[in-house]
Amino acid sequence: MESEALEKNEAKKPAAAKRAPKDNNSANRIRKGQQRKLIIVESPAKAKTINRYLGNDYYVTSSMGHLIDLPKSRMAIDFEHDFEPEYITIRGRAKVLNELKKQAKNATEILLASDDDREGESIAWHIGNQMNKATKGTVPIKRIVFEEITKDALIEAVKHPRDIDVNKVNAQKARRVLDRIVGYNLSPLLWEKVKKGLSAGRVQSVALRFIVEREDEILEFIPDEYWTLDAEVKHKQKNFFIAMTKFKGDKVDLKTKEATDAVMAELADKDFIVENIELKEKMRNPSPPFTTSKLQQAASGALGYNAPKTMQVAQGLYEGVEINGAPVGLITYMRTDSVRVSEYAQAQARDFILKAYGQDYLPPAPPVYAVKKNAQDAHEAIRPTDVNMTPDSIKEFLARDQFRLYKLIWERFISSQMPPARFETKRIIIRAGEGEFTASSSKPVFDGYLKPLSIVEDDEKESRIPHVTVGEKLALERLVPEQHFTMPPPRYTDATLVKVLEESGIGRPSTYAPTIKTIIGRHYVVRKGKQLVPTEIGKLVNELITKNFPKLVDANFTADMEAKLDKVEDASIEWHSLLSSFYPDFKQTLEIASENIKNMKNFFDEKTDLVCEKCGKPMIKRLGRYGYFLACSGFPDCRNAKSIPLGTCPKCGGVITLKRSKRGREFYGCSKYPNCDFVTWDKPSPTPCPKCGKMLVEKSVKVSGSMTLTCIDEACGYTQAIDENGEPKAAAVADTTPL
Repeated sequence: MESEALEKNEAKKPAAAKRAPKDNNSANRIRKGQQRKLIIVESPAKAKTINRYLGNDYYVTSSMGHLIDLPKSRMAIDFEHDFEPEYITIRGRAKVLNELKKQAKNATEILLASDDDREGESIAWHIGNQMNKATKGTVPIKRIVFEEITKDALIEAVKHPRDIDVNKVNAQKARRVLDRIVGYNLSPLLWEKVKKGLSAGRVQSVALRFIVEREDEILEFIPDEYWTLDAEVKHKQKNFFIAMTKFKGDKVDLKTKEATDAVMAELADKDFIVENIELKEKMRNPSPPFTTSKLQQAASGALGYNAPKTMQVAQGLYEGVEINGAPVGLITYMRTDSVRVSEYAQAQARDFILKAYGQDYLPPAPPVYAVKKNAQDAHEAIRPTDVNMTPDSIKEFLARDQFRLYKLIWERFISSQMPPARFETKRIIIRAGEGEFTASSSKPVFDGYLKPLSIVEDDEKESRIPHVTVGEKLALERLVPEQHFTMPPPRYTDATLVKVLEESGIGRPSTYAPTIKTIIGRHYVVRKGKQLVPTEIGKLVNELITKNFPKLVDANFTADMEAKLDKVEDASIEWHSLLSSFYPDFKQTLEIASENIKNMKNFFDEKTDLVCEKCGKPMIKRLGRYGYFLACSGFPDCRNAKSIPLGTCPKCGGVITLKRSKRGREFYGCSKYPNCDFVTWDKPSPTPCPKCGKMLVEKSVKVSGSMTLTCIDEACGYTQAIDENGEPKAAAVADTTPL
């Protein structure tokens, strides 16, 4: 495979991403006559960790997720009988289910220990039903839940088993049926009118709409010019800058160079006098411990992780990591919308803070953070299970991604239990004729919660201005005018999309990452650096759904539906009635849309001057699932298809085309492979390097997410910032090649 060299260079995946371990407990299974309780969890990794703590009175095994679900091949919803779903054993999972039944018959009690959320409750309910049938009701079946995989939490859980929460099961059932009705009606409509392989869903369609509408805002944006005016002044031997904030008593508002020049002319002969000095102490409070969405946002900004990767790594930390030869669960459950912290965890954190940092860093009482209005508050915030396991103390046992995420979680939790930081701020006001200038600085008086943090935000860093006195004259070195243009709103990233979904009340902690994964997997959206950019097919799907199903992609309607699902969980609404109120209107809208939407299967086809080398007919540029490609117009008699050429190969002069690796990742390679092995992850530009004539490729700047055109020859050093359309933003960045 020509992408093999590139695949080998990818970062190693964390332990959580690797294939689930086999059940190493096979020799320890429950034999007939043994007095042992059977605990069923979702994953083998979790089973291994739990088994370590509970000992020989229990046999812990895993279902490896869902065993019972709706079939993929058909709707499987009985509309004539209150929307009852028709469940089946998932294809390929019968062997696992049969093994669980076998173990159940020999157990003294069955404890269902899937995740403590709607999905987990549904898994437990399905498995419980199957175990009850297998044992003919002779073995007690109970549900246990825990927020962390620690000895104390597990022992407490098995001491207090409960019944299945049927309301939570019904809420998940309602969501599943609702999403099936929407998806299995809209998707075939898209297949019929546009192309096979497309899909539409209740939450993913709203997320796609946000991304497309933001792209429209960017394309329609007209920048406005404005100017700022700073002054470089000198106090004794130190120069520093001050910014003009007012002119003739009004807030400065300079729209043109001419207006700026006029102000500069008035200030040219004026003295710059210190008019006032304001000294204040500012307190900055710590942030609450992480919720799911805040963790995804922080991991994106600090570590560059997208939402699915963050959840994948967090899952591994939750389920258990081998430390000194034994699996240890390092964090609490990672799908939560609450900032609540247990009294035990608060006490442990306070003890650690006192020992590690001293009395000054221990607040009089543990901080209390407000839970947001629409939070389910079913779980604690995400925190370490044991704060004494500092990141550095267990670094050798963690994969790089695991260590970085654990460090982020650990530091956020410890800092959240510490007192505010205090800063001394100074603001000086300088008068120059009718112009008013200001400069500000701050210095930390007490670092407080900042003490354990590795990453400190810019506005928390110390900044200094000279010690001046009121009435003192400052020497003007120069006036510094600067032209600016208003910027369009930024494209969404994983972090900002999750933020807007959460703020809009759309989706829940468990749905953010899968939603993003789905719209990218369907090629409705692609990542460009950190940015989420809609594709042509994504824009078309959004247009069709928005025009024909406006309620379905209305943020308020979707948020209201989420609120109703919450009410099903707390037994305020009956799940059948929720679906009964939704379906008739949806069905009518679907029928109207089916009549009104025109056939758009060839909407994106473009004729080209290229000729098929196999049959001689013209080649057509077509839009496929993964973007545009060339296809023979003689299809289906001639099935010739190939990628669109992007550039000239720098090694052999062939053409560079877009390809996909075995893992589905896009890369660019020479069309003359295997004779030429040139490959790159970066998209080539058709424009050659203006400095050396070699290939330019698009690269993402890790910190900002912005894009550049960079010469493929590192020795050349040429690079230039580009906008979202691939056009140059400004003059090339000065290269670092020595003269």
